[in-house]
Amino acid sequence: MQKKRKPGSRSSKLALMDFKLRSWSIDDREALTRNANNRLIAKFMTDGFPHPYNEADAERFIGMATSNTPANILCIEVDGEASGGIGIHPQADIHRMNAELGYWLAEHHWGKGIITKAIKEMVDYAFTSWDFQRIYAIPYGTNIGSQRVLEKAGFQLEATLEKTIIKNDEMLDELIFAIRRKDWKK
Repeated sequence: MQKKRKPGSRSSKLALMDFKLRSWSIDDREALTRNANNRLIAKFMTDGFPHPYNEADAERFIGMATSNTPANILCIEVDGEASGGIGIHPQADIHRMNAELGYWLAEHHWGKGIITKAIKEMVDYAFTSWDFQRIYAIPYGTNIGSQRVLEKAGFQLEATLEKTIIKNDEMLDELIFAIRRKDWKK
């Protein structure tokens, strides 16, 4: 079932799809493999996200994603299928009041407002489940779509670090977006 935005809103022509965030299950292996095996997704992920993505990769990921309590890496389910992932990664030592946000979504669901809403839900979950003071995300300078969804979800650009990361033999800018507990829900 699709929901429409309010008439007169800037994006009223775009339908928002229903989705839910939930724990991963080994039953998600096939859908995860199919949806994650996409070069356009992998190019914006760390090298720990393989391409090609196979069933063994899916099994390893699901094992890791289901090992923490409370769960910090969740499945984005769309139309009853595992269609992406979103995670809050607590930091350690002097950075322990911070968590990194990471996410991806199957290409056929891009541009439908899903990931922006998923980020907002995950931020709510993180700030109510842990004592973090700051949640940050680090999109590549070339990932304009990710930068836009972070801004829509209330994140602010904190820094641009020029040519600090390498992906596919190309030096890229690293952007740091964050939302702070004090600004959450404003």
